[in-house]
Amino acid sequence: MSIAAKLEAFRNEPFTDFKQEASKQAMEAAIAKVRSELGREYPLHIGEERIYTEDKIRSVNPGNLDETIGYMSKANQELAEKAMQTALSTFETWKKVPAKERAAYLLKAAELMQERKAEFSALMVLEAGKNYAEADADTAEAIDFLNFYAREMIRLSEINETMPLTQVEGEDNRLTYIPLGVGVIIPPWNFPLAICAGMTSAAIVAGNTVLLKPASNTPVIAYHFVQLMEEVGLPAGVLNFIPGSGAEVGDYLTTHPKTRFVSFTGSKEVGLRISKLAADTAPGQIWIKRLVAEMGGKDGIVVDETADLDAAAQAIVSSAFGFQGQKCSAGSRAFVVEEVYDQVVEKVVQLTQQLRVGLPEHNFPIGPVIDEGSFQKILDYIEIGKQEGQLLCGGSKAEGNGYYIEPTVFADVSGNARIMQEEIFGPVLAIGKAKDWKEAIELYNDTEFGLTGAFFSRDEDRIAEALDTMHCGNLYVNRKCTGALVGAHPFGGFNMSGTDSKAGGYDYLLLFTQAKLTSRKK
Repeated sequence: MSIAAKLEAFRNEPFTDFKQEASKQAMEAAIAKVRSELGREYPLHIGEERIYTEDKIRSVNPGNLDETIGYMSKANQELAEKAMQTALSTFETWKKVPAKERAAYLLKAAELMQERKAEFSALMVLEAGKNYAEADADTAEAIDFLNFYAREMIRLSEINETMPLTQVEGEDNRLTYIPLGVGVIIPPWNFPLAICAGMTSAAIVAGNTVLLKPASNTPVIAYHFVQLMEEVGLPAGVLNFIPGSGAEVGDYLTTHPKTRFVSFTGSKEVGLRISKLAADTAPGQIWIKRLVAEMGGKDGIVVDETADLDAAAQAIVSSAFGFQGQKCSAGSRAFVVEEVYDQVVEKVVQLTQQLRVGLPEHNFPIGPVIDEGSFQKILDYIEIGKQEGQLLCGGSKAEGNGYYIEPTVFADVSGNARIMQEEIFGPVLAIGKAKDWKEAIELYNDTEFGLTGAFFSRDEDRIAEALDTMHCGNLYVNRKCTGALVGAHPFGGFNMSGTDSKAGGYDYLLLFTQAKLTSRKK
């Protein structure tokens, strides 16, 4: 079968099963195709201009450090200002484009991305270090975001007809949702297509113009998304692409008086810095900047003695080690009641020891972490963990010409230990013992974060109480705490996990609009 035929078979599958030889071969063909295009230089997109800069970001394959994905042009403050002025000018026309017309761009982009999903996924395998399933799910989520936000914008544009206001005799009252203005979009590297596309498309379809500053670890994936939006005919200046330093470009735009909103996904530390900078009023600023922030997590799974222990152990391992634990929703903690503690720990260790580490392009379950900084930070936390708990498996770097770390499990960890409290963002799991299910929930709640959690039990009364008392934005019962689906599991957390913005939910677009009431006397 030719490469073209393999890719055609891949893109026509609604859900990709890589146990099927045809799907596996299609992904291998896509990786080969993407690899043939590596090492290119990429420009900024500001309006109709394509600007190559001398200063560049080198994107590296984290699983093979000898391989360069591409060289991304890097914006400075002068170019950021140029992008801001372009976005401001374009906003005056874009905000007048009917919602259905704006939505049509997203729907077309979703269609084209579906046709090219193998290539998008293959690029994530190489640039982000995702295995086949993780990359495929990322692309699928991006497609879902584009479709969902397009249809949701159409619904919002018709809300006065579908959800009429209380009638007042002699008046014609209408509520419309209008765009905010120019926004800064700062997506993360761990979902470099899905979250980038979701954050950007939500702002655009609501009628705003945007400045997209992608994560420096995965700029090439973001560039391909920008190219896709250009291909579907999105007017120049609506989406401006300005990779650059967070300290230089990010801070400059966050504090800019013409920035109307900032949409950010990333760490707690960076999110709090953005919140502080955005809260200050710059000279000439006439609004309170809106911040949409999805930050960190220290998520966990609670298991009681009535639970299906095999299912619980599988969920713990999947939640902890999917994409090397580099998800804000990753289940990096587990609290198990003492009656079944030893059984669950044994099952978790057995499953973890089956996970093999290697190149994502060869579809190993565990690949590299994203970069040198993360690599060293995670290894440092592992050394801390050796003082705070019992190391049962893993505990060191793994072989390979990349940032490989063994999936690591610590048991008998107290609730106040650093590896129980601080976000590690790597393949490290801490397990603690609780005297009963109520104490397990208390231990789970003892964190500054509140993003995802899971409760395993067969007791309906306990489940009811867990649903009421486990404090997080996304709580799951008898399933893993990762894997939110657009439209089904609106995603966002409490406390230091962010503004609970609920991406993929029916009120998410409201964050990029402002409601205007008009009342006309008849």
